[in-house]
Amino acid sequence: MELIRRPIHYTQEGKSIFDQFYLDGDYNVPEQKEDVQRIIHGTAELKAEDIRPVENYVRVTGKVYFKILYMSASGDPRPAAIEGSMPFEEMVYAQSDGNETFFLRNVRTEFTASVVHSRKLSLRIMAEMEVGREWIRDEELTEDVESDIPVYRKTQKMNLLRLAVSRKDTYRIKEEFNIPGTKESIGQVLLTDLSVRRLDIRMGQDEVLLRGELEVFCMYLSAEEKADWISQSVPFEGRILCDGVTESMFYHIQHTLEDTLTDVRLDEDGEMRVLGIEATLALRMNIFEEEETEVLKDLYSLEQQCVFDTKETVLEELLMQNQSKCKVSERLSLPELKEDVLQILHSQGGIQLESEQHTSDGIRVEGILHLSFLYLRGDDTEPYGSWQGMIPFSYLIEYPDMPEQVTSSLSYHVEQLAVTLAGSEAVEVKAVLSFDVFLRRLISAEVITDVRMEPLDAEQLAERPGIVGLIVQSGEDLWSLAKKYMTTVEGIKEVNSLNDEKVSQGDKLLIFKENVSIL
Repeated sequence: MELIRRPIHYTQEGKSIFDQFYLDGDYNVPEQKEDVQRIIHGTAELKAEDIRPVENYVRVTGKVYFKILYMSASGDPRPAAIEGSMPFEEMVYAQSDGNETFFLRNVRTEFTASVVHSRKLSLRIMAEMEVGREWIRDEELTEDVESDIPVYRKTQKMNLLRLAVSRKDTYRIKEEFNIPGTKESIGQVLLTDLSVRRLDIRMGQDEVLLRGELEVFCMYLSAEEKADWISQSVPFEGRILCDGVTESMFYHIQHTLEDTLTDVRLDEDGEMRVLGIEATLALRMNIFEEEETEVLKDLYSLEQQCVFDTKETVLEELLMQNQSKCKVSERLSLPELKEDVLQILHSQGGIQLESEQHTSDGIRVEGILHLSFLYLRGDDTEPYGSWQGMIPFSYLIEYPDMPEQVTSSLSYHVEQLAVTLAGSEAVEVKAVLSFDVFLRRLISAEVITDVRMEPLDAEQLAERPGIVGLIVQSGEDLWSLAKKYMTTVEGIKEVNSLNDEKVSQGDKLLIFKENVSIL
């Protein structure tokens, strides 16, 4: 007897590990930079360079890159900027079997800089990261058997996810735009912030299609050393070649924006009025194909005894691939700012997820939107300030009647953010939080790995009654009854005039052993 098998290649995601750590240190202002009088605003971004398991830990190494906007201590105070980095090494406890791959997602930082004196700053960075783990599995599912004697089979239909592509890739964004005519020409760039908005990812034929927008903020000094700023949305689109991908495939793709660069270029008139932007969109891609499969669950023969070995495995069926949007609208009373704010120049936001709970209605997520904004003040001696705060949120990613045995991959980012003045002591915050969900149902299956035939016990077979009348018990179906009493499902249906295989607890059936005729 020969088993007919189908190989399946799939992923299995383990429980994520959430880690938080701090970096503290002093930073000497570079010689070419002006003395620091007051810190206006600071940001930090974590970039991991190496992730690898070490005994019962995962070692994550890399750098945290920071940008600081400050007022100089010169005779004519003006804004200036410093950029730098701090290396880090974090050991995250994680028991490993040595076969999984670890990766980072949903990284968030908080950055604080204070003045020790005009040539030295004290820096403090809080970093949060989610360490994910993933196994690549290869399984052989038994679909059927080839036999020289008649064998009755019971199969189960499944729509399983087969991993078609698993890879990391990058897409380099290169764009430029002219600054508005009302703005001064650029002399020196002070501070830039680039973020991805409205990213749309689609599968094509042997390619991954990308379309989105870069939100660009640039604060600069003009040639006359007058401070000015630009906010611009820059669309982009492109493709990544990916052999084997088709339009009908499903995917879970995590993305981060890295290695951002802004440079000033000459326009047609020879003036510095073109801003060039470059950035790398780093993608971690798992792309799946849904396959309809029939898995052999049970078998028996009326001529010999079928003995088979099984092993337990866990397979996955796709329930939902979705990008769910959570709208946040809040009016914040900020009496500490009083009438200090003339104009909000730029805002930034980040998501801290505190809980993710599977319910019968879907996935309930709760967390905090961390918010900061840079603003213009009415004080000419200290014309800029910044504010930081937070807004809690709770949101249901809907999936009605969600099964109990599920697993989900969830990544999230701020899709839209707008902060506007609402009077002298309040601001209006409107944000859209995007949750990319890849929800699967876990299926525990007994996979048949080997089948052998043994002679039937003739004496035991002879003792079995030729005709049995019974009442269907809980958990019984026509298959289990046919196998137990050495007959066939079709035979039971014929004797009892059944149109289908549905029976319920309490039903009365008459069963004839095969080869016993009805008189």
